[in-house]
Amino acid sequence: MPNPKHRHSKARRDRRRAHDHLQPPAQSECPSCHQAKLPHRVCPHCGMYEGRQVLNVEEIA
Repeated sequence: MPNPKHRHSKARRDRRRAHDHLQPPAQSECPSCHQAKLPHRVCPHCGMYEGRQVLNVEEIA
């Protein structure tokens, strides 16, 4: 198995790791209440999904 002949510098290592950070979760706007929500999920504010009332928000809160 090949091994590196020379040591990689800290700058080279850090440049490689520059894109390893976590991205914030994607947000979309609920068409009924216009609050931010996760895509393809029931809106936690109004309980709507694809134009249908799926959850009663009063029961959850």
